[in-house]
Parts: sequence; structure tokens; C-alpha cells
Amino acid sequence: MTYNDLTLERDGNIAVLTLNRPTKRNALSMNLMEEILAAAADVAADASVGALVIRGSGPAFCAGHDLGEMTGCDVPTYRRIFDTCTRMMNALQALPQPVIAQVHGIATAAGCQLVATCDLAVAEEGARFATPGVKIGLFCSTPMVPLTRAVGRKKALEMLLTGDFVDAHEARAFGLVNRVVSPSALAEETMALARKVAAASPLVLGLGKQAFYTQIDQPQFQAYAYAKEVMSLNAVAADAQEGMCAFLEKRPPAWTGR
Repeated sequence: MTYNDLTLERDGNIAVLTLNRPTKRNALSMNLMEEILAAAADVAADASVGALVIRGSGPAFCAGHDLGEMTGCDVPTYRRIFDTCTRMMNALQALPQPVIAQVHGIATAAGCQLVATCDLAVAEEGARFATPGVKIGLFCSTPMVPLTRAVGRKKALEMLLTGDFVDAHEARAFGLVNRVVSPSALAEETMALARKVAAASPLVLGLGKQAFYTQIDQPQFQAYAYAKEVMSLNAVAADAQEGMCAFLEKRPPAWTGR
């Protein structure tokens, strides 16, 4: 489909989604969120895509919700905005392909939520992160959901209660991002990580990602019961048999996605 507020391109087997509202610091308008939902559906349906990179155009990754659309509304309208945002975040996490955030500039409020929602994140050294809603009277309750699942409680609460920025190195230290690189290396390092991840069997990536998010909040005994069943079913898949044979025969595996 044709997009107005984002671009969706291919670099080999990597899909690259670029938030494209640079003059608004890629704020998440209703239209942009709907377009991300549509783009996620396109990616999910394309078995040739091995990973998805999300990045922003202009000076920032994403400044959160578009506050220009959020003044003077009634409760049903606000519910629709936050429902759309929630569906968007869930759709990205439900993708069978790994999703990697490429972060520059700022990632604030729902923009920080987007980083926390992505499976992996690479940030430039100058990137900064915040959940500053408390400073404008609108607590970052929905960004809180993935943030508290990505970082420890004390750090998440500090970010939520103060609204202060944290820099990229601090964000890496408490688990919000995986890697911090120089601005000049950001695109290259993000794509290198995407290609490394996408080199695995697409079947196994999708199965493993789903299993990770299913088991992560389960009690340990329940998580083991679930994980051993997933692994048993995974083991009989053609790609698992091919991978084990390739390892024993000291040759590269040839994935079929089955």
C-alpha cells in the first residue's frame, strides 16, 4: 500500500520502516499508528523478510504521541487513541520476525514505549530516553507496560515519576537498549545485527520469539512445562533436523522455513 507518514523498504531480506514525520519529531499521530499497523501486517505476511528495522527520519527517533491531536477530546476519543497505540505495539511484538529499533535523537513517552516494545535496540551515543508525561499532567501509563518489562522496577519508576532523560549508556546499563554506537556507525551496526539475526531459520525465529514472550511472565514451573513442549515440537521440524545434521556434518545449514 501507499504510506503518507512512513516508508517501508527492503534491504535484502531486511525490511526497514522509517517513521517519516520529521517536522513533528515523528510523533505518533492516529494516521501514523494506523500505517504502522498496516506495515506490520505486510511484513508478517512476507515470509522472505527475516527482520524488521524501525528508525526515524529527521532529528529524532520518536517524540511520543502527537499532542496536537490530544487536547479537548472526550473519553471515547482518548480510548480510541490509546487502543490504537496498544494494538500497534502488540502487533509489532507479535510479528514472527525480530524487530530492531535504530534510535537517534530522542525517544520519549510513546517513543520510549516503542523502543521498549521492539525485541532489540541499537542507539547512537547521543540518544536520550524519557517518559516525561508526569511533567504535563498525563502519566505515561501505557509506556509503563513495556518499560517495566524491559528494565528493573526501581529504574522504571524513577523514569516514570521524574520524567527525566537518561542517556544511551545508562539505557544500555539497565537493559532498555542492547548496543550503543557512534552516530556514524548507527545504521551500519543496526543492519549488521539485523542480518545476523535474520540468518537463522525463519520458522525457528518466529517460534522462539513467540515462546519468549509467552513464558517470560509465567511462574517457572509453568514456563518449563510450556517451553519443553515448544522445544519438542520444534525438534521435529525440518529446519531443526537440517540444523542438527549440518552441525554434525560441519557444513552450513540450508533453511527451508519448515
